[in-house]
Amino acid sequence: MNSWIERGVGDFLADSPDVLVQTLAARQMQYSLPGRSQHLHAWDRSIGHLRHALAAPECRGWTLHLEYPLMRVGKRADAVLLTERAIFVLEFKTGAATDLGAAARQVEDYALDLWDFHAGSRQHPVIPLVVAANLPTASAAPVLPLAAVWPVQHATGAGLGDALRHLNATVPLGLPLDAGWWRAQPYRPVPSIVEAARMAFQRQAVPEINATRAGTTGLRATTDAILRHIAEAHRLGEYRVVFVTGIPGAGKTRCGLAVAFEGNAEGRAVFLTGNPSLIHVFREALARDAARQGASLRRARQEMEGKIQPLPWFRDHHLNGATPDERIIIVDEAQRSWSREHAVRKTADRKPPLTDSEPGHILDAMGRHDGWAVVVCLVGGGQEIHDGEGGLAEWGAALAARPLWRAFASAAAIEAPDPRQRISRSVLSGEDAALHLAVAVRNLQTAHAAAWADAVLRGDQAEAWRIAAVGSLPYFITRDLGALRHALRGRARGQRRAGLVASAGAKRLRAEGLGAELPHMDAKAVANWFLDSFPADIRGSDALDVVATQFSCQGLELDFVGLAWGGDLVRQRDSWQVRYLHGTDWRMRQPDDEAWSNQINTYRVLLTRARYETVIWVPGGSPAGGFHDRTRPAAEMDAIADFLLACGARPLAATEPAPAEPALSLV
Repeated sequence: MNSWIERGVGDFLADSPDVLVQTLAARQMQYSLPGRSQHLHAWDRSIGHLRHALAAPECRGWTLHLEYPLMRVGKRADAVLLTERAIFVLEFKTGAATDLGAAARQVEDYALDLWDFHAGSRQHPVIPLVVAANLPTASAAPVLPLAAVWPVQHATGAGLGDALRHLNATVPLGLPLDAGWWRAQPYRPVPSIVEAARMAFQRQAVPEINATRAGTTGLRATTDAILRHIAEAHRLGEYRVVFVTGIPGAGKTRCGLAVAFEGNAEGRAVFLTGNPSLIHVFREALARDAARQGASLRRARQEMEGKIQPLPWFRDHHLNGATPDERIIIVDEAQRSWSREHAVRKTADRKPPLTDSEPGHILDAMGRHDGWAVVVCLVGGGQEIHDGEGGLAEWGAALAARPLWRAFASAAAIEAPDPRQRISRSVLSGEDAALHLAVAVRNLQTAHAAAWADAVLRGDQAEAWRIAAVGSLPYFITRDLGALRHALRGRARGQRRAGLVASAGAKRLRAEGLGAELPHMDAKAVANWFLDSFPADIRGSDALDVVATQFSCQGLELDFVGLAWGGDLVRQRDSWQVRYLHGTDWRMRQPDDEAWSNQINTYRVLLTRARYETVIWVPGGSPAGGFHDRTRPAAEMDAIADFLLACGARPLAATEPAPAEPALSLV
């Protein structure tokens, strides 16, 4: 049985309104839909408006879906109405104090969700419509009759029928929309990393990703492989390390969250990360969800503290010989664990200090369990941005000294070109192809975004151009900061998020008008930046006045990203040059310096944060002559922009959409 009600309009009109309301209430209880039981009166009022609106004879062939479920946890469209020409997404907000702006963003987000993830919705106009007691003051504007998500429309309850018929007549009859065919089409959402955490927290399964996007393995298959290794370790009484490798944006963290939250018969699992921003955002997002659903905020935070923990806290807490409470731990970005040399030097003045690498201390702590234990290592290549991050090789060294442990990985972990990210075959007990995610699923427009970024940062212009030629590359170039902000605001419709990112080493961006940096160790500031929305909250990323550095945004993502390119990575002599600002001048780093590769990885992180598009702003720099600023010469900035364009990034001016038309208001 569906968790929503589907009716042809004729059957809907023949049904008793009271029966429909009671059916919705019963299904709310059956499917534990949060916060809906108190809405009986709202459903009764909405059904009354729909019955009046759809009574005309020309509406009898239409199909209505009430409480249609969408991707986000607890989110359901009040109604999805299929005509012979278009898909209407309706949200009823008939209270006198309705925030029409928030309602418009909500229903537009639902429409975008259908457009992005429902295969049957891409060939027809998807029209979001707010039914409210009052209409906005915007004047009527023409709407282009295209297969796309239209601007948000408005109607009163009494005027809903006229609005629907007028809008439907505006759409030219092209490919007929068959309700049965539409219902049978797959709906395969790709949740953001925060949405994935919410779904896992509420024990929802990792959603299936479209097979053409998920590669031969897929997120569910990799999650199942991890669970299989956990079950075998328990059954056989073994200590296992499971390495899950993958390119940026392939879904490693999503798999780890699923294992941590879904639960398994073998025992409790905990998700460990050294990324404070990830902890701040996940904990606050789930705590807010709990509060919205009437649960105790304190209890939700306590549960989160048990499920997602800082890796340094876990490491230090067990230095005294204590056995961890959990037999299963998931180590996020495990390649960033400290090497032995760095760990000893970094903690020399602490009590107690570290005496081994982070992998060594973690394996020793988990090895104290009687009988069995599992360490799941999520490994991302090219993500090292701090000094002392030992990579996969450091885990190999720790395993070589601890024969108690059996390790499993895919061939990708053995054959990695970077020695730091390669594990010796001699320490592995077996290979498992399902433990590698080779296809990026973060970017919803292409699976090649990470490959393009890698080619660009290797300086391989020909390969980058070849990748760009495969399809529509979601990277754009502008030289104007105002144009960057305008483009991001125009693209981030509904509740899609936009934000600015930049390298922490791009110190001279302040001279170009962008100097405010998000403090990555400030838990409240980071959570507000990623979770709150402008203009309701000026602290949200959408305000586009504060940049998140690689330290703030690694492991997280935005729908649309504005990347401000700095003078710390420039093109000279047909190659990338890494620099750092020392006093009043730039100083060069050498390619054999660890800091050199960390800076290249910084831009890899920044280039792969977007789920849709990245707009790269390359500042104009300081022209020669007059009051010339030698730290940002225009010629250097021009060379960066020229190279990115030669790699296939598209000029923003050639693709910039016109500003959105004001909503069409209908009585």
